[in-house]
Amino acid sequence: MHSMVERELEVKLVLSPERSIPVPARLSYRTDDPYAVHITFHISSEHPVHWTFARELLVEGVFRPCGHGDVRVWPTNVAGRTVVLMALTSPDGDALLEAPAAQVSAWLERTLRAVSPGSEVEQLGIDDGLAELLTPLPADDLWLRDPWPSDESKGGE
Repeated sequence: MHSMVERELEVKLVLSPERSIPVPARLSYRTDDPYAVHITFHISSEHPVHWTFARELLVEGVFRPCGHGDVRVWPTNVAGRTVVLMALTSPDGDALLEAPAAQVSAWLERTLRAVSPGSEVEQLGIDDGLAELLTPLPADDLWLRDPWPSDESKGGE
């Protein structure tokens, strides 16, 4: 059975060192997609903005700078508070988001209890799927027979 771990929180969209705006967001983790975290930002537009990236990246980013390219995550202190910064880059633009580290960490702990690190592949059911695909069915017997008999004669013929 698959489950979901979600958390609503308010992040800040950093516009400059002196200015940011609050953005409601939802962190989501699905056990049927065990390597990924999903973040939905509810900005002032008709459609929310969705980002998906590796759970491992966010777990590491709570403790030390990590990532490169489209997603970079690192911890820092802002006005005496510990926060997690996420720099997101896309063809549509760039965003720097500040999230409360305690809330992100608590949510990540819940995801790690749902699927422990190293056991993600078990959630995917790849072995079961492969076994189902590779198990011959009775009708497969027709396909498994050699349609061309050997050119070698049998019994000295």
